[in-house]
Amino acid sequence: MQVFVTGATGFVGFAVVKDLIAAGHQVTGLARSDASAEKLQEAGAKVLRGDIENLDVLRQGARNADGVIHTAFYHEITHLPLGTRLRVILGGLPTGIGTRFLSAAVEADKRALETFGEVLRGSDRPLVGTFGTMGMTPAALATEDQQFDPRSAGAVRASTEKVMRSLASQRVRTTIVRLPPVVHGEGDRNGFMPFLIKTAKKKGESAYLGSGGNRWPAVHHVDAAHVFRLALEKGEAGAAFHAVAEEGIPFRTIAAMIGNGLRLSIVSKALSEAEKQFGLLSSFVPVDNPSSSALTRERLGWNPTKPQLAEDLQLAGYLK
Repeated sequence: MQVFVTGATGFVGFAVVKDLIAAGHQVTGLARSDASAEKLQEAGAKVLRGDIENLDVLRQGARNADGVIHTAFYHEITHLPLGTRLRVILGGLPTGIGTRFLSAAVEADKRALETFGEVLRGSDRPLVGTFGTMGMTPAALATEDQQFDPRSAGAVRASTEKVMRSLASQRVRTTIVRLPPVVHGEGDRNGFMPFLIKTAKKKGESAYLGSGGNRWPAVHHVDAAHVFRLALEKGEAGAAFHAVAEEGIPFRTIAAMIGNGLRLSIVSKALSEAEKQFGLLSSFVPVDNPSSSALTRERLGWNPTKPQLAEDLQLAGYLK
């Protein structure tokens, strides 16, 4: 297949590109910079220059493809195009920058999916999008056939699933890959683990909230990439898949992995101290998010083989 991939040089997206090429697919990746374009070409992919706010470029990529995998999302304000960045920074009080940034990122994601839908509608071609297991009902084992919970910590990105389910009824073979909060591996720079490690170093302690019994699922990014490819190749319209290798690691265990690796004390903090300790991630840290991938394994034949989190913290150099 000829596959168009957004976020093609990102942590997960580049793993997807390499997995697709290894499986015999031809890939065109979206690139914002010369460095990104060179990275894709060296991997054996073609390049389409632009970003996810350039809708004409997205239309071009989708028109020339047999399928689309959309992994792009703005995780940092510096990734925003200049005009959008200025609107976020200057659009209100400084205390609201984080909220405005997230809103801009979600809206860009929604527009990109709608644009792909315009091109693919009626063709039965595949469109694979991305959501998070944090959007599922807390404290209950999340399964693939369940829909997102609008009250969840991750529901801010719910427009992804809404748009994808709408397009599935319009003869677009949409599938959703839900990623856990911990996607780990070499090259991880902007994920939850680097943030938690940086926070522990800054605070001089590795913390969890309350008893720390809340659970976070995890997956190696190379294993996650396989799910995207299999969803493209085999996924039925409207289906969701969970790229989850470990169903739920107690957060206190994650804190202990970090604390022991950095030789820092491991401490419990009250819920009232969450924002002071964890800043922008304070609403996510206490979430209990156990997530199953049993149906994904059954329906796609997926079998994660890469190192689990405890081992990968050493292998991928997180704790240097």
